[in-house]
Amino acid sequence: MNAKRLFLGSRIALVVTAMSFAIRGGSAGPWGAQFHLTHEEVGQVIAPALWGFTVAMIFGGPLCDLVGLGRIVGFAFVGHLAGILLTIFAWNFWSLFAANLIFGIANGSVEAACNPLITTLFPDDKTTKLNHFHVWFPGGIVIGGVLAYFMEKAGFGWKAEFATMLLPLAIYGIIFLGQTFPKTERVQRGVSTGSMWAACFHPLFLVMVACMVMTATTELGTNTWITNILTAASIPGILVLAWINGVMAVGRQCAGTFVHRISPIGMLIMSSILSALGLYLMSKSTGNMLYVAATVFALGVCFFWPTMLGYTNERFPNTGALGLAIMGGAGMLGAGFSAPIIGKLFDTGIIHRMPAGQTQDALAAAAPGSDLATQWMNIQAAAGLEALGKIAVLPLFLFFVFFVLKVTAKKAQPAPAPAH
Repeated sequence: MNAKRLFLGSRIALVVTAMSFAIRGGSAGPWGAQFHLTHEEVGQVIAPALWGFTVAMIFGGPLCDLVGLGRIVGFAFVGHLAGILLTIFAWNFWSLFAANLIFGIANGSVEAACNPLITTLFPDDKTTKLNHFHVWFPGGIVIGGVLAYFMEKAGFGWKAEFATMLLPLAIYGIIFLGQTFPKTERVQRGVSTGSMWAACFHPLFLVMVACMVMTATTELGTNTWITNILTAASIPGILVLAWINGVMAVGRQCAGTFVHRISPIGMLIMSSILSALGLYLMSKSTGNMLYVAATVFALGVCFFWPTMLGYTNERFPNTGALGLAIMGGAGMLGAGFSAPIIGKLFDTGIIHRMPAGQTQDALAAAAPGSDLATQWMNIQAAAGLEALGKIAVLPLFLFFVFFVLKVTAKKAQPAPAPAH
């Protein structure tokens, strides 16, 4: 077993997953125009990429113990290939829906296999190594976002952008080919299946699952729409998305310092505060101040996903691969349900801002550079940023939950023994 090679393959597989998020986010506008979809319908097309992820994790988690981590990785490879090709050749709403569902299942299979693979390879440093692994989610979004921006400038469409994922797909397939995968940590420790399921029903574990829904919605639900919304605000949205994820990648690479100095739960408290502040600032900002607000938001959501996984797995090790799958699946489920909800908030904001006697179709069809076209862009920008601001209530609520967990954990610690 080559641990370094398995870790490298896992990170490149995550790059494919992340690139799909970036390129899909940048394709939301072109999909709406090409297939005549409303913002809510675009959200409905995108949603299966997120809740398909959940389905794969919930079923893939237990299967990691039964069929082995290697077979789940192989399934992810096939799903990625099918998802890329079906997206490129999509012809209507339902073909896009199916392509995103397949892609979501493949992405979920990567997480279902690679998260327990990382905790098995590095049992004494789970939170730090999961952060290092998840560097390549924002890292992959940076790669996908920058590629999409320059390809669009060069005249390439969204189909060509999706085709670029075939290269990292081939690389991770070659890296994993012929490798021996370890048994999961739970199997190695001899924890029974019954004990695993019992641990997954612990009340505090269920609280963390609910929190995972909210942390993932804060990160992924908003990132799904940021490109589209900021582009309407005359900002290169795909580059802002790349900037956000670049900040996240650097932060996750430095996670070990924070883990040892302020603890995982302290990191989650800090993340909640900065995420809420960043979303609020974005809803109130224009022009270059949007970059500042986006940076605050990036520093906030930076540690959410991997630290939630690491903290929960360290607190409840008997949950094993199933626990990691439930956590990741719940996160993507929340993000999946939030995509059309944010789209609906976006649409509602537009409706409330429409001037009397005007229709959306008329404004959208206005000649570029005209007063009507500028008015339409301003309406979309204000409505979209307002929709992002409304999500700030989630990390604000999470701050109180994590603070209570920190305080109760301190009270639960035994008093030090008296000196003799």
